[in-house]
Amino acid sequence: MAEKSEKKEGIKIKVSPWTISTLILLIILAIFLAYPQITGRVVSSNGNLPVAKPANEVAANTIDYINKYILAGQSTAVLTNVSEKDGLYNLQFTIAGRAYNSYVTRDGSILFPSVVDMTQIPETPEEQQPEQFEPEKTDKPVAQLFVMSFCPYGIQAETAMKPVVDLLGSKASIEPRFIVSISGTTVNSLHGEYEATEDMRQACIWKNYDQATFWAYVDYINNNCNKGNLDTCWKDAAKNAKVDTAKIEDCVEKEGLTLMEAEEELSNANGVSGSPTLIINGARYNGARTSEAYKQAICSAFNTEPSECSETLSASSESASSGGCA
Repeated sequence: MAEKSEKKEGIKIKVSPWTISTLILLIILAIFLAYPQITGRVVSSNGNLPVAKPANEVAANTIDYINKYILAGQSTAVLTNVSEKDGLYNLQFTIAGRAYNSYVTRDGSILFPSVVDMTQIPETPEEQQPEQFEPEKTDKPVAQLFVMSFCPYGIQAETAMKPVVDLLGSKASIEPRFIVSISGTTVNSLHGEYEATEDMRQACIWKNYDQATFWAYVDYINNNCNKGNLDTCWKDAAKNAKVDTAKIEDCVEKEGLTLMEAEEELSNANGVSGSPTLIINGARYNGARTSEAYKQAICSAFNTEPSECSETLSASSESASSGGCA
């Protein structure tokens, strides 16, 4: 957000998220050095970490771990660069074309900032039966998809939902909802300032345009924009969806904080903290995150299902990761 708009409305950006991230990493590393029992690893008597491994080896092993145990076959991480920074290895990689940054200890054992101990292989959880999903039936179901605009799992859910929006059109209201927290006049979102700003933009587009326009904008954002190019890319997305950028900038400046306060209140009222979360006619949906599954869930909330509900959405439109951002 431009500095001018911040001063006018008081939506403050206090500290660079990169500065915060670096400080957090250094704090975590200091704790790690002081308390090796946190991970059960041995630290030498002089307080140093175990012997460093070559950067390329650590990077390759880390990407392999991410693909096997974090993404678990639902997508693929591709390494783009590795370098040494602040006593750690900085890994840059992409998932589905979107850029990410992570840090790894030089012995290749701990992945930051989520503090994943890569010496441990995660246990496969026992398969659980999904909770029974019985939404209230209405003539026009309301599906609320709670996300953070740059959460990769939220983006996957939006990708899966887009064909449902295209199929059902105005027969169902498929609403975006944003998971944020408010501190005074500051809007906070998990992935930083750029995400909080984009959450506000999207909320403004939803308020001022129709459902089809909103989803056209989001689809472009999700397929083309990232943290590095967002300042200009969102305007390309707006142009593609026939959205007036000046109108949205004005809305963010004058109404962004108020809109996000309403989003925080709604998330809290529904006990939502993880992206994505789907609530249909007040009932929380915990099933598969695919276009067909989403369609069936929304269609089950109609008093009388429209003919579109009999159409099966193709596998090519599905996105089925089970993770989340919280």
